[in-house]
Amino acid sequence: MPRHRRRAPAHLLVDDVHDPNASTSGRPTGRDSHGPRAYRCTIVSLPPFQHLVDEHWRDVARLAHALAPGHGDDVAQQAWTQALAAYPRLTHARNLRSWLLTITHRCAMDHHRAARRTTPHEDPSLLAEAPTLPPPEAPDGDLWARVGALPQRQRDAVVLRFVGDLDHRAVAAALGTSPGMSRRLVSDALATLRLDLRDQP
Repeated sequence: MPRHRRRAPAHLLVDDVHDPNASTSGRPTGRDSHGPRAYRCTIVSLPPFQHLVDEHWRDVARLAHALAPGHGDDVAQQAWTQALAAYPRLTHARNLRSWLLTITHRCAMDHHRAARRTTPHEDPSLLAEAPTLPPPEAPDGDLWARVGALPQRQRDAVVLRFVGDLDHRAVAAALGTSPGMSRRLVSDALATLRLDLRDQP
């Protein structure tokens, strides 16, 4: 039987602001008789943006709540807003899910930076406070609290890898590092978690 995709919640229904089936990108090809450069247009076939929302809104929401506990809805909404604005400029339609989750990670980091700027200096302990609330559908609140206590880059790598289900190349792209460093961050994080769980009473 065909699998029916669940439609996103009503507040995530959007109207595309561009031709939903195509995007163009111009690439210079050299001089011609009409000017210094000629451009070759490449047609990129993109699904309607609403299709992305229906397909991936749960993944975006889970990652947003994992990276920004207590503010996941705001982060997810900001991620969709940025994705909609950038969508017409995409030059390929490969791995759109990874593209969405990378934007979500960036929005979560922007949220944390903004929170630091507005935190009173007289209470600096709040700047280092680790998130302790689990994302939606988290299987183990105690384990998630330990994940929240990891150093930020290790925490982000683990969340992107196991909550976002991204491969190390996509994790590296989101973190602005190499796949090898992504593996190292995840490995170090898992080693710390194993040690914490082994030592718990």
